[in-house]
Amino acid sequence: MLHSILSLRWVTLVAALGAALGAMLMFFEGCLKLAYALEMVVQPSAAERSVIATVMQATDAFLFGLVLIVFAYAITFGFAFNLPESVRAKAPLWMHIEGLGEIKITLIQVVLVYLVVDFVTDVVEAGTRITWEMLVKPTAIVLIAGALRLLGTMHLNDQPDVSEQPRRTSETAQHLVEK
Repeated sequence: MLHSILSLRWVTLVAALGAALGAMLMFFEGCLKLAYALEMVVQPSAAERSVIATVMQATDAFLFGLVLIVFAYAITFGFAFNLPESVRAKAPLWMHIEGLGEIKITLIQVVLVYLVVDFVTDVVEAGTRITWEMLVKPTAIVLIAGALRLLGTMHLNDQPDVSEQPRRTSETAQHLVEK
């Protein structure tokens, strides 16, 4: 019974594969948007929107793709496989995900960045036609950021002591030399 339940962890690889495929799609979309921005610079008559707005959208797509890569890594090596500590120490600190809660907070942060970029892009495209309805998105951003702040202070007590926190690879090597 326990063996069959534990074997369900391999289903998480489907989520990891989906996140990796989504990351590739986001990188492709970012490249397309950058190519379109380049076309707008080379042929200004073809410009329907601002080059700045298009580059911001491309950057946003690249950022979301990067986060999806981190999610795929975290799901794969956090739920499906157990990496040895020596291998885990070689990974960059930004890829050290300690649990599902940290993945959720990262997702909320990405949503906030996306909403900010989307709002700024809307303002750039609107030019002088700014209406009061445009305040809905920044209000939502502030409310989500406030909720994220509250979540962060709630999880502050759950953090390990400074001595238990993961170290950078160079710090780990120095610590091993001292022993």
